[in-house]
Amino acid sequence: MSRLLIKGPKTLKGEFTINGFKNAATPIIAATLLIEDDCILDNVPRVGDVLKMADLMKSLGVAIEWTDKNQLTINTKSATLKTLDEELIKTMRSSVLFIGPLLARFKKITIPEPGGCLLGNRALTTHFSILEQFGAKIDERSDKQGKRSFTITLKELKGADITLPEFSVTATENAILLGALAKGRTTIRLAAQEPHVQDLIKFLDAGGARIREKSGNRIVIDGVGRMRGIAHTIIPDMLEAGTLLVASALAGRGVILYGAEPDHLSVVLLKLKEIGIKYELGKDSKKGAFLKILPSKDFLSFKLQALPYPGFPTDLQEPFSLLATQAKGASLIHDPLFEDRMKHIPELIKMGSRAIVCDPHRAIIVGPTPLHAYEIKSPNIRAGGMFVIAGLIAEGVTVIHNVEQTIDRGYERFDERLNELGAGIQRIDD
Repeated sequence: MSRLLIKGPKTLKGEFTINGFKNAATPIIAATLLIEDDCILDNVPRVGDVLKMADLMKSLGVAIEWTDKNQLTINTKSATLKTLDEELIKTMRSSVLFIGPLLARFKKITIPEPGGCLLGNRALTTHFSILEQFGAKIDERSDKQGKRSFTITLKELKGADITLPEFSVTATENAILLGALAKGRTTIRLAAQEPHVQDLIKFLDAGGARIREKSGNRIVIDGVGRMRGIAHTIIPDMLEAGTLLVASALAGRGVILYGAEPDHLSVVLLKLKEIGIKYELGKDSKKGAFLKILPSKDFLSFKLQALPYPGFPTDLQEPFSLLATQAKGASLIHDPLFEDRMKHIPELIKMGSRAIVCDPHRAIIVGPTPLHAYEIKSPNIRAGGMFVIAGLIAEGVTVIHNVEQTIDRGYERFDERLNELGAGIQRIDD
């Protein structure tokens, strides 16, 4: 187990390169199960969730190896269900992405209920709805401890008219993965269209799939019999970029971010502007596009509602909650997408913020307030990234526990890369 010690306040200076997006890498790794040729993935972040995905692929008999610093080469020709590591599935929410490609390939699978972050009720109902609309039969069993497992059977993979009961990124991805090789046409309605969903479509299309995004959150897929191996570069991490933008606004002095995709951050940049934070978009002849937060002060309070893309990302409401502690007036943070998404607020209160959790979806934060150091156990990945920033602006030594289960799952060498900007973070392995 590791913990981070952060002695604040600190000022960040220098350049920071945004890594590949975990949320794009995980479904694409799962998608390679639909292809029996070599697939080469570049810009893959070496974070906990991706490393577990790679281990899960190995347990399926897949040949998967790191062939460069952030490059994976994958060949799934020898994939088998006989050696599937069910215990590993129980530890990671992203393992739900294996349901679609494994069912498409083997027609019958048995899996335990996936684990993941503590974000309230994240039921499999939406996934099961799309599976049943494809014609799958689902049998549920519970052991003596109440732990569930599911046997899913699909006699024939045929195209279907699918309507998601709610917006769900991973359920949309599973529907796409099933539709790619299905006989006939699949139409997915109420489909999520986040950048990582678009990246999955781009990957599959390059391999020979026929997928088209339509207006009104529809995706139309004409199934193909076979796809070929390809090389693909994972998109940059919009959530890491958003986290660093907040860090630069609160603790930075001229930090320059390279590698981000501004088009994926349009609503985030709009919110920063509303708060009174100035930024510069530019392009370096050698390093490419960059984002730079300019000196700003007297942040204004704001209202934030997390919404499906292109709305404000649910995974960035935690860093913006921290930003609200330094804004003048009362800010409202509203996340209707997940229950218990406000678990970070009580910890911020312990650090000195003035805030109240109105209900599982809403919090009011009044600022500006100085923060002081505290010993914290982060509830999830994005809250972990936020608490690192909080430690950089707080007075004293902040200690963050549970690093491997939170921060390391979504941010690659986050402490080391921030230290290159002057963060002075110490990692202690117990």
